[in-house]
Amino acid sequence: MSTNISTIFQEKTARSLLKAILFLFIINLLWNLGGALNRSHQAQELLLTQDRFIASSLLDLGVSEEIVAKALTSTDTTPGGTQLLAKLGLHEHTSPWYFSALSTYSPLTPLLSLLPLLLFYTLFLAALLRYLLLQNRLHQKAMETISAYTAGRFDTPLPETKDGSLYRLFGAINHMAAALKTGQEAEHRTKEFLKNTISDISHQLKTPLAALSMYNEILLEEPDHPDTVRTFAQKSEASIERMKSLTLSLLKIARLDAGGISFQKIPCPLSRLLTEALDPLSWRLTLEKKQILLPTTLTETICCDPTWTTEALGNLLKNALDHTSEGDQITIHIEQGPLETRIHITDNGSGIPPSDLYHIFKRFYRSPATHTPGIGLGLPLAKAIAEGQGGTLTAQSPPGSGATFTLTLPTMPGSHHPKA
Repeated sequence: MSTNISTIFQEKTARSLLKAILFLFIINLLWNLGGALNRSHQAQELLLTQDRFIASSLLDLGVSEEIVAKALTSTDTTPGGTQLLAKLGLHEHTSPWYFSALSTYSPLTPLLSLLPLLLFYTLFLAALLRYLLLQNRLHQKAMETISAYTAGRFDTPLPETKDGSLYRLFGAINHMAAALKTGQEAEHRTKEFLKNTISDISHQLKTPLAALSMYNEILLEEPDHPDTVRTFAQKSEASIERMKSLTLSLLKIARLDAGGISFQKIPCPLSRLLTEALDPLSWRLTLEKKQILLPTTLTETICCDPTWTTEALGNLLKNALDHTSEGDQITIHIEQGPLETRIHITDNGSGIPPSDLYHIFKRFYRSPATHTPGIGLGLPLAKAIAEGQGGTLTAQSPPGSGATFTLTLPTMPGSHHPKA
């Protein structure tokens, strides 16, 4: 308790307030003392007036001045005098109001006038000290909480349930702490992402780099065998292409994660987007004898970034080609509503095992049940592109009956025309 009080007096505002209250108390005390002295002087005047009344009456009755003077200055009482006053109704129990000279004054009046003042200031000072103690405890708790915020611990918020400027300040500090916590969590996620990305890059580059090193050794050892040189030069080129594709995909995903890409929102005809996405895959369709079935009419228009959306569609179509066999087909179906357009890409391949369906959008995920080419970045990149434009990408795969990927993007306002 004493420590808390000493802490209060360390506050300049509290000291100034207590000094002001003490000053007011002293002023009131002096004022009341002055009033008490004035009332004492009035009592003296009243007693003197009473003595004048008695002296005048006695002199008028012919009593000598010596006897009057002796009567006024005498301090002795006699039974006869006491009995005479009692007959007149004047004794110890007579109310002061019956004494004409003292009817406006009580001997305790000066002290009684100070008691309310002392009581008021005592209670007021006690209430003020209690308030300052509570405020001091609240400030101490706030400092401890803010210190915890500084150390990165945000478990206990400051109280902000009451009215007043202090609690509004606590509310602002809580908002600041929430922003710091969000930033801290984002920084932690960024560090984890960088750590995982570096680990993934290291792991993915290890195989093509080792292959390139081996191919280079073979080329150096077989300079006189053109067929060997040609074969391993082609292998080296394939490894380089794989590294290039990996690096470009990682850079795109990193830019998307960092928010470094501003997507356009312009009207894009679906026919143009699908044509540009299918163009690089035409040689595979011919080579693998596969078909991609498009809607008979493609008049839909969506609101998107054409470059990035074409890449997402291309990744989905490439994934469908990777998981189908020779002679299989891929069907594209469009559903357009007033707010969003859904592009369904369905293949009749072997489908996605239920245990893999939850993981297919994770980076570098490769199903143990598949032996298809790829590095596991196409689907995560397509999903990031869709979500970056306010859309979604989902997958469905009934066991043994192929898979359907649904890319949902906003419909261009005014472009929806319901079928008759």
